Amino acid sequence: MGKIKLKKFLHGGDYNPDQWPEDVWEKDIEYMKYYNVNAVSMPIFSWAQLQPNEDEFTFEWLDKIIDKLYSDGIHVILATPTASQPAWLSKKYPDVLPVDIHGRKRKHGARQNYCPNSPNFKNAARRIVEEMAKRYKDHPAVIMWHISNEYGPYCYCENCAKAFRQWLKERYKTLDELNKRWNTAFWGHTFYDWDEIEVPSYLNEEYEYMPGRQKSSFQGLSLDYKRFMSDSLLNLYKMEVEIIKKYMPDIPVTTNLMGPFKPLDYHKWAKHMDIVSWDNYPSIKDTPSSIAFKHDLMRGLKRDQSWILMEQTPSQTNWQWYNSAKRPGMIRLLSFHAIAHGADSVLYFQWRQSVASCEKFHSAMVPHVGHLETRVSKELKKIGDELLRLDEILESTTKSEVALLFDWENWWALEESMGFRNDISYLEHIDAYYRALYKLKTNVDVVDPKEDLTRYKLVVAPLLYLLDEESAKNIENYVKNGGIFITTYLSGLVDENDRVILGGYPGWFRELCGIWVEEIDALFPDMKNAIILEKPIGELDGKYDCDFICDVIHLEGARALAYYEQDYYSGMPAVVENDYGNGKVIYIGTRPEQRFIECLVKYYAEKAGVQPILPVPEGVEITKREKNGNEYVFLLNFNGYDVIIELKDEYYELITQKVLGGKATLASKEVMILRRLKG
Repeated sequence: MGKIKLKKFLHGGDYNPDQWPEDVWEKDIEYMKYYNVNAVSMPIFSWAQLQPNEDEFTFEWLDKIIDKLYSDGIHVILATPTASQPAWLSKKYPDVLPVDIHGRKRKHGARQNYCPNSPNFKNAARRIVEEMAKRYKDHPAVIMWHISNEYGPYCYCENCAKAFRQWLKERYKTLDELNKRWNTAFWGHTFYDWDEIEVPSYLNEEYEYMPGRQKSSFQGLSLDYKRFMSDSLLNLYKMEVEIIKKYMPDIPVTTNLMGPFKPLDYHKWAKHMDIVSWDNYPSIKDTPSSIAFKHDLMRGLKRDQSWILMEQTPSQTNWQWYNSAKRPGMIRLLSFHAIAHGADSVLYFQWRQSVASCEKFHSAMVPHVGHLETRVSKELKKIGDELLRLDEILESTTKSEVALLFDWENWWALEESMGFRNDISYLEHIDAYYRALYKLKTNVDVVDPKEDLTRYKLVVAPLLYLLDEESAKNIENYVKNGGIFITTYLSGLVDENDRVILGGYPGWFRELCGIWVEEIDALFPDMKNAIILEKPIGELDGKYDCDFICDVIHLEGARALAYYEQDYYSGMPAVVENDYGNGKVIYIGTRPEQRFIECLVKYYAEKAGVQPILPVPEGVEITKREKNGNEYVFLLNFNGYDVIIELKDEYYELITQKVLGGKATLASKEVMILRRLKG
């Protein structure tokens, strides 16, 4: 696995010199040096400029700018330009263009507008990548490869149908096995020939149940097609990586991910990435905890490594519904927020603000005015200066005692399945439980249910609807060996093909939770119930509202912690605790108000021995990174006012380079990075 040879925090961003005349390049480099930029990503969308026709390559302009940058101490994250193919390729080879879910053949344009199973696209992509790898394999400026850009869209063309059938043959071996796994006897779907299987689209099995919410009448097929498309795009990525590694085996390779991006199973992708990188674009309405969740989700893909913040905007985007400017101090705070969650870089999109097209009003390190005497520019300069003081925390890692389980296949199945409620949002429920863990003031891992869970004292898994046997056994063994596991309604119900685990709900978890759920009652949006505690639990006492889903629970060894107040299940258990092996399971059969979730999670975290990193006021986030026996504690004040931090020990603060102890003031939108002084 390659490591970045530049042992500095990366500072810079996406650079598009081909969009500007050469006389601008000199000013770019002057400004980069002012900002302490040491790395730029390019040429991400320059395939057409690098290959104007099938038989000609024009690398000379790229050679020139790479040489110029390196001579001034600026390194290159070299990108393959395959996210946007040239028009000549689409015109000469029409199979390159995808078919959308409506069955419509796309025309050339936009970006990520290709079929991942097009032989002609693959051949052309191999060729441009190989030419680049051969040309730049020995250039000292190149510190990392950035493969394509923000992979994503699915295709539904005949090439994909053929590849899908082959993928199914490899997965299931026989049609009898496929028919059994998909339960094709339902609605007369039984297949007798592989060629009878069509891709699921709005022409057959798929439909838009409500705006933005896709459903399927045939979940086994739909779920496997999502797996197949994620794998198809991953295979494109792996194809490019293989070429690069042939010429540069020791260089790190990545692609920029997009946080909780539904179409791609990033747990699979991360196995083929030397280092995780992702693009963070919060709106000004996003809460610190929602941003922290995305960082922890991305870090959790390779939980024992640092990662790369590949893109963020210096101020406003162009593509959100409301593209607000970042308030003073926020780009700096958000940059350090990423570092607090494990990032080894602060990189932006984009370097110079575009002169035209859809991203012309997306902010940049160099704005349209052309100089750096702006509020945002001054803040970026401050970040660039401060990063020079942080080399000692490079490649430090994050250790956590608590984890939240997150699974892409579960997300696909849960939201596409018909039944109970058709407005279920996996991310909303994940957010509610992540917020509870975030308030513990400790590190939080967000990981795949298949990960080794033994390092955690507390594991939380809301709406873990779909599990294969391996994941179910992993969780069972975690609890049996002393772990505390919190789960909720709509968990443990189906296997990896969305087939119900027979024998009573909650399926995989019935014995683990010590309950039988007889019925799952879905409440209308205007309906509420309440849960009443049997006795106080930590800070909880009395009655709390609940809504959304109410499980009708029978005890089979578990103890009731709270009961329903109303309806035909009044007086029946709503929240239970079960001893299993040396551990405990807490099952929450409804959606309680947020305070209940937070206090219950806090109670069991304390019971498990989880303690805050340091006691800090509300609105102050705290995380910790570790390296070579040193602990680096990050404090970030998201409040609109200053706070006092009580430090029992003496610490060295890396940004101000001062020793702190006792009472320390942390100003609004400020950050501290503390290394405890040894004794």
